[in-house]
Amino acid sequence: MSTAGDGNSAYGRRSFQRSKSHFSDRITTDGRDGWPVAAGRYRLVVSRACPWASRAVISRRLLGLDASLSLAIADPVQDDRSWRFTLDPDGRDPVLGIRYLGEAYDRRETDYPGGVSVPAIVDVPTGKLVTNDYQRITLDFVTEWASLHREGAPDLYPERLRDEIDEVMAEVYEDVNNGVYRAGFATEQEEYEAACSDVFRRLEALNERLARRRYLVGDSITEADIRLFTTLVRFDAVYHGHFKCNRRKLTEFPVLWAYARDLFQTPGFGDTVDFDHIKRHYYRVHTGINPTGIVPLGPDLSGWLTAHHREELGGRPFGDGTPPGPVRPGEEVPAAGRP
Repeated sequence: MSTAGDGNSAYGRRSFQRSKSHFSDRITTDGRDGWPVAAGRYRLVVSRACPWASRAVISRRLLGLDASLSLAIADPVQDDRSWRFTLDPDGRDPVLGIRYLGEAYDRRETDYPGGVSVPAIVDVPTGKLVTNDYQRITLDFVTEWASLHREGAPDLYPERLRDEIDEVMAEVYEDVNNGVYRAGFATEQEEYEAACSDVFRRLEALNERLARRRYLVGDSITEADIRLFTTLVRFDAVYHGHFKCNRRKLTEFPVLWAYARDLFQTPGFGDTVDFDHIKRHYYRVHTGINPTGIVPLGPDLSGWLTAHHREELGGRPFGDGTPPGPVRPGEEVPAAGRP
């Protein structure tokens, strides 16, 4: 999720086009881009509001990389200078010593013309941004960071299923993950209607697919489930109203709603979700489509903790692995952000 270069007021005032990640270096086992995997060397910067960043938070926790890769959480309400660390004492990230994520971008490339986005991985010794490639970061967590995985870490991207996972993720990205943004930031009626129709056509197809299986691909959680979940968990809270994706609520898709609750109640998913951050970010930052900045009181979030009965379909959430341990101190979701 990126901060627009000309400020938050630009959201909703021009046609939406998601930019590609400008900094696409990879952190790999062999360090071929100059960034070798190493415990304690890098810091993952996220916003709990951002679905793209939330993928990285969930993957990090499921794989046990929280012991090797530290986490910085930005204020959900950024200003025109980018994501800021006002949640930390003195308004500075305690590890990087910076007030704004944009400072790490500047150390990598002065006068970089694009937006400042999360997730971002920063090299702690130099303070330079390494990558903001949200599509690649989590895949590399699974494959390149394997030596630092916890014992019992699940295989989120099994090699024998990768073609199917990639196909499902591409469809979900185009119509759902990115589709809600295309609808929400549309500036013409036809543009909005096309995007909104794509969102619900895909949701209906996913609802049908998941009626017969517990997870999107195979019989355990994969990267595909993580990517769909981060949009679904935000759907009724922000996308239904704020982005006008209001043909149906998530709670009106019986299968998808049960699937989303199943994941939410799985360790590593719901314990990373902060509804307070999510709602305050979207409704206060996107002033082009919500000029008053008023954050709605609803919806009722208590349903996320109700029984889902998805276990009746079989499957094993972590495959041959085990659930992650408790959330690390300092990374807990505050009570205000929980259902």
